[in-house]
Amino acid sequence: MNRLDVINYFMRVRKASEEICQPLQTEDFVVQPIDDVSPPKWHLGHTSWFYEAMFLQHYISDYKPFHPRYNFLFNSYYQTLGERWDRPRRGVLSRPSVSEVYEYRRVVTNRMVDLIESMDESEWAEFNKLLVLALNHEQQHQELLVTDIKYILATNPLFPVYQEARSQEKSDELSAASFIDIPGSVYKIGYAGTDFCYDNEQPNHQVYLNSFRIQTRLITNAEYLEFMRDGGYQDFRHWLSDGWDAVQKYGWQAPLHWIQLENRWHEMTLQGLRKLDPNAPVCHVSYYEAEAYASWVKKRLPAEAEWEVAAIQGKVRADEGNFWENLKYHPQPVQRNYNGKLQQMLGDVWEWTSSSYLPYPGYRHADGPLGEYNGKFMVNQMVLKGGSCATPRDHIRITYRNFFQPDKRWQFTGFRLAD
Repeated sequence: MNRLDVINYFMRVRKASEEICQPLQTEDFVVQPIDDVSPPKWHLGHTSWFYEAMFLQHYISDYKPFHPRYNFLFNSYYQTLGERWDRPRRGVLSRPSVSEVYEYRRVVTNRMVDLIESMDESEWAEFNKLLVLALNHEQQHQELLVTDIKYILATNPLFPVYQEARSQEKSDELSAASFIDIPGSVYKIGYAGTDFCYDNEQPNHQVYLNSFRIQTRLITNAEYLEFMRDGGYQDFRHWLSDGWDAVQKYGWQAPLHWIQLENRWHEMTLQGLRKLDPNAPVCHVSYYEAEAYASWVKKRLPAEAEWEVAAIQGKVRADEGNFWENLKYHPQPVQRNYNGKLQQMLGDVWEWTSSSYLPYPGYRHADGPLGEYNGKFMVNQMVLKGGSCATPRDHIRITYRNFFQPDKRWQFTGFRLAD
C-alpha cells in the first residue's frame, strides 16, 4: 500500500471504533458489570494510548504525552510499559470524561496521520509493519466493544436497545445436522502467506490427522434446548469436573443472556429482548457447556487442526460470513440446507475447539512489549476459530487463533460437532 492507502486504512479503523459507540448514551460509557467487561470509554482511550506508546513517543523525539497519567490509566497488560490501573476497577473512573477521551482520540489520530506522512523512507517498512499490527489490535477492541456493550445493556433490567431490529429473512426449517468426511493424512496448518498475521499463527507446520467427520453447520438454539430439557444442566455425567464445578458455582441453567418469560425462552440481543429463534446458532456458551452438549449427543468438539483443515478443504470465504459489517450484531440461521457444504465457518460465532491454546512447534515470541501480546497467555485457555458477528470482516483468517478460559461466556461463542 502507498502512504495514502495506509492513511485511508488508518482512518477507516479509527472511525469504526467511534461508529460502534455512536448509539450509546453518555452513562453507558463508564459501566463495568464484571471484570471481563471494560467500559467503552476505556476501550476508546486504550486504543489511542497504544498508538501514543508504540509510535508517537518512539518516533517523535520531542513528543509530550497528551496527559502524564494516561499511560497508567490506559495500559492494559504490558508489564514492559510500566504500572497499570487495575482492570476490575476501570468502571470506577469518572474521569477523564467521555468528551476528554474523544479529544484524546482526535489529537492522537491527527498526530499519527502527520507521522505516517513524514516517516522517513528508510524506516517505513518496519513502521508500516508495526502500524498494521496496531490497526488489527484496534479491530480486536472493536469486537470487544460490541460484546462489552451487549453485556452492559443486558445487565440493565430495562433491556435497552442498542440498534432497532431490522427485517430478517426467514430461514428454512432445518433438517438434522449432516457431517462431511475428511480423510486421514498429513496436512499443513498455520499461516504461510506474506500479509499480516499474529505471531501465534506461525510457523506453518505439518500435522497428522486421523480420518474424521465435521458438522456442516453450527449447533442451533433448538438443538441446545433439547439438551436443557433432558436435564443437561442437572446431570454431572455430561460434564468435565471443572465444568460441573462451574455449573454449581455460577448456577448455570441456560446460555448467557437467555431469559424465560411466561414459560417461553427469550434472548437479550443488541436489538433488545427477543423471542428465541430456534434456528439461530446457540451463542454465549462456555467451553464447558459446548463439551457437555457434545458428550450428551455422544460426539465431540473438533480439534483446532481439524477445524482449520476442514475450512481449507471447504474453501470457506469471509465474504460469505456474517460479520460486524453486516450490522446484524447477532448470529444468523443458515438460509438453506446444503448437504455436504460447510456453512457458518467464518462469522456468526467464535467456535470452541477441543484444543488447548499452546505454541506451534518452533514458535518464538518477540522481544519487548510486543512479546507480551500473545505468548504469555499460552496456558489454561482453549482455542476458538472463525470469528463472530462482532468481528470486522478483514480482521479474520482461517488460521486466526482466538483464545479464552473455558468458563468464559460473554463473547459470541458457539460450536459445531465432530466425530
